[in-house]
Amino acid sequence: MPHINLPPRHSPGISGLLMYRPETAGPLRELVEILLLGPSSLTPGEREIIAASVSWWNDCHFCHTSHAAAACAHLGKPIAFIDEIKAGLPNEALSPKMRALLQVAHQVQLGGKHVTDADIAAARSAGATDVEIHDTVLIAASFCMFNRYVDGLATWAWPEKEKFMEIGGKMAHEGYMKPYVPENP
Repeated sequence: MPHINLPPRHSPGISGLLMYRPETAGPLRELVEILLLGPSSLTPGEREIIAASVSWWNDCHFCHTSHAAAACAHLGKPIAFIDEIKAGLPNEALSPKMRALLQVAHQVQLGGKHVTDADIAAARSAGATDVEIHDTVLIAASFCMFNRYVDGLATWAWPEKEKFMEIGGKMAHEGYMKPYVPENP
């Protein structure tokens, strides 16, 4: 049960909160649109992996599963990829750069001061640019905020990952600017 009075049958997770407060929804939607789908040398799928990983480390079921489902849509992966992200992608042939950026993201998730010179040097050594490092830190920091927004107001989410494939596909293919209303809440 959400901590605030949302409309009956509201959308899950952050979707319901964005509909509740449209004046804050616009800037939040624009931020995530730029971070995850805007111009970048990191693919949208890679950026969704960062968002989903941070959300998993923060124990935010809604954000992890929806962004992992978006990663599935971008990368043409099956639903099992959602659990692969939870496991740290041990069976994925990620580039050393992506693994180093995920380490930076994990340090940000723990707290900004956990990011060390060695973490940044490892990312640079693996080929990450300053812009990629910047964007990784901003994605990780933003998703810490989004995760706390979603869980701090006790929003609901489907327990089954299968239900997230629709929302993940819409996020991947339609972006983040328009409200998501589930077909079968």
